Amino acid sequence: MITTTRDARPTLLVVDDEPLNLQVLKQILQHDYQLLFARDGEKAIALAISNTPDLILLDIMMPGITGLETCRRLKAATATARVPIIFVTALADTHDETEGFSAGCVDYITKPVSPAIVLARVKAHLSLVSAELLRETRLQVIHRLGRAAEYKDNETGLHVIRMSHYAKEIALAAGMSAADAEELLHAAPMHDIGKIGIPDSVLQKPGKLTPDEWEIMKGHAEIGAQIIGNDNSNLLQVARIIALNHHEKWDGTGYPAGIAGETIPIEARIVAIADVFDALTSIRPYKTAWTIEAAVDYIKQQSGQHFDPALVAAFLLTLEKIIHIRAQLLDPA
Repeated sequence: MITTTRDARPTLLVVDDEPLNLQVLKQILQHDYQLLFARDGEKAIALAISNTPDLILLDIMMPGITGLETCRRLKAATATARVPIIFVTALADTHDETEGFSAGCVDYITKPVSPAIVLARVKAHLSLVSAELLRETRLQVIHRLGRAAEYKDNETGLHVIRMSHYAKEIALAAGMSAADAEELLHAAPMHDIGKIGIPDSVLQKPGKLTPDEWEIMKGHAEIGAQIIGNDNSNLLQVARIIALNHHEKWDGTGYPAGIAGETIPIEARIVAIADVFDALTSIRPYKTAWTIEAAVDYIKQQSGQHFDPALVAAFLLTLEKIIHIRAQLLDPA
């Protein structure tokens, strides 16, 4: 039986109207990469859309549509919008570079090309693509694990999406940086991952829990922290903090540790408000949905008891955005 090994090398699309330039780049790149070639913009666009290369090396001065227009059209197409484009050109003044970056390129290589520079720039931008893909994959795994916990709890996956977006808006209103608020958005779906470790007889019990069952239920916070573990990723560190502490209360009557006030990490204090608001305004097997007004009144009443007063103020400040998010992400009827 004959087997073939798939070529795992990244694919580059090289675009230049001069055959000699294509030959030079072929000699530089052919050992490390799979190569596609085009001599004009129209063919380059067709090849890129049909093959989705990992990176494109694109000349600017070409007959027909220019490299700049080719770049704009590639960035406008869904299939190629995220493919990095490096211009390889003799044009090198500031205006040309500014126009190229505005069109969507990520870098410039000046002709005549240096083999070392070509290889270094290509490798660097492919590494950035790989890092972004890894980050997106990690986020998808986190979201799916969060949804798994909600489905086990007879809730819908939309709950974790809604409350995560609420948390981000509260964080921004409270003065958190955009980067930290974005990280909170992606960490929050893991808040109840520990429910995976709670027996169905407790988790899905239709009636009131006994004191012993309630103690078992409260264990999901520590189970969640154990599941996430101690990882070097800042995102997972935030997720662990939230899972462990989002049931702590401002007045110290929460669980699992009974900590109070600002001793509770701010990420967990934010998620506590977002989680309760969405839970109250959602239908569950054991309750009807509260009105938005009733849920907001409850959040206000619990300011200084369950919730951080400053964060309740931030919640109220961004309430219009939260209501809009809720309307966009309602559970299916």
